[in-house]
Amino acid sequence: MPYPQFDRSKLNIKPLSARKDKVYIERDHVPVDAEPAALSDSAQAVIDETVKRLKAAKATGKSRMLTFGAHAIKNGLAPVMIKLIEDGWFTHLATNGAGIIHDWEFAFQGHSSEDVRENVSRGEFGVWQETGYNLNLAIIAGAFRGMGYGESVGAFVENEGIDIPSIKCLKEQIGFALEREEFDFIAAASDLLDAIIKRRVSPGWHTVPHPFKQYGLQAAAYRLKVPFTSHPMIGHDIIYVHPMNKCAAIGRAAERDFLAFAQSVSNLDGGVYVSIGSAVMSPMIFEKSLSMSQNLAIQQGRHIDNHFMVIVDLQESHWDWTKGEPPMDNPDYYLRYNKSFNRMGGQMRYVTADNRDFLLALVRALDAQ
Repeated sequence: MPYPQFDRSKLNIKPLSARKDKVYIERDHVPVDAEPAALSDSAQAVIDETVKRLKAAKATGKSRMLTFGAHAIKNGLAPVMIKLIEDGWFTHLATNGAGIIHDWEFAFQGHSSEDVRENVSRGEFGVWQETGYNLNLAIIAGAFRGMGYGESVGAFVENEGIDIPSIKCLKEQIGFALEREEFDFIAAASDLLDAIIKRRVSPGWHTVPHPFKQYGLQAAAYRLKVPFTSHPMIGHDIIYVHPMNKCAAIGRAAERDFLAFAQSVSNLDGGVYVSIGSAVMSPMIFEKSLSMSQNLAIQQGRHIDNHFMVIVDLQESHWDWTKGEPPMDNPDYYLRYNKSFNRMGGQMRYVTADNRDFLLALVRALDAQ
């Protein structure tokens, strides 16, 4: 017998206009020409090396991947990363589900980052109409059209709306797909059909203005045709609170993003991988993608060895990682995921620096070339 389930349809969902936020993108964004804080000599040496490797990888058409945690977005760094992809330095962006949400809320309303402690106690944390409704619908409709998680949201922001097919049209397409045994399409179309019927979504074009989309990193990536992939975990993000949520569609879109990420990793021999403030998602996704890519490379008589990795984190490390992982009572224990990049071949550089200062310094060094 199935376990009893929580009924999200009974939630009292409030509009975003009733929420108090802490970060306002126009006020708090990091300008591209902002002055970075002074970096250590070792950190500056890594930036200089990164510039050389990015130039070489760009000249040879190799992957240049930038992965980051949600704080990079919440701290207003999207304009800096937009410049990096506009200038062609990075060919792939990746973040987690929270990074997707902050980026969308900034583009949609210009502010994000609610008070978690205060709102949980009031039963309001994450229980917001526009974020839950719009992002889930964009992902469900995007998955139906064969798009990934980040691409679906990027298209929604850039196009400032979404097209919803009619119930009749969807039923006809499902019928045709049954005859052709296109079961993946049937599942995606069924998710969208179910959402449309249950949430009473009208067919046609739904205009959703995004007056701050110049700050939207996903929109910029979509516009520039740079893969922007999301690597979420079920239940971690506030969009799972809303009854519009379809975890099957989330999984379908995130699966496409994982395979797109792995495809970029497969072209990383001679490329560059930069991980900013992501101590769990980035190394976990990377190691599986590298293993799959090595599997195919070995079958072809090759091996991916010449990849250059830069890992940026605020916490200093004093542990001798040649001895393995530190014990749990050692502060460096919490760096174990980031340091696990050491096991993945290639050349790795670890930088203790603020994300803001590292990226600003990197932009300046690249502009000087």
